[in-house]
Amino acid sequence: MGNTVLEVGTGVFVIAVVWIAAFVFGIMLLRASGSAKLGVIPVFLLAVTITLALVFFPRNPETAPPFKEIEIVDTLFIGRYVLLAVVSAVFLVAFFMLLPFHFLEPVYAKALRTH
Repeated sequence: MGNTVLEVGTGVFVIAVVWIAAFVFGIMLLRASGSAKLGVIPVFLLAVTITLALVFFPRNPETAPPFKEIEIVDTLFIGRYVLLAVVSAVFLVAFFMLLPFHFLEPVYAKALRTH
């Protein structure tokens, strides 16, 4: 776990920020007049939804695997597809530039009698 502060992961800080923001917005909405006070309910439900999503769908597993599996990584993946795209574009441009020469080639009439 490389990205921990005080042995606590990023998710705990995100949950804390969500609840602090919900608390601040809740206080501001409660000081409003009229039906704007009811805006506290959606803010609270949104904070609960975000918290439940972060708790039940963690990004990383809780325990690290005992060994690291060997990953085969294709480092030339992007370069290979860029090269393929360039070659395909050059082929299409060349094909469509040569196509009119094929269709516009003059056809000469042959003489009916040759003596």
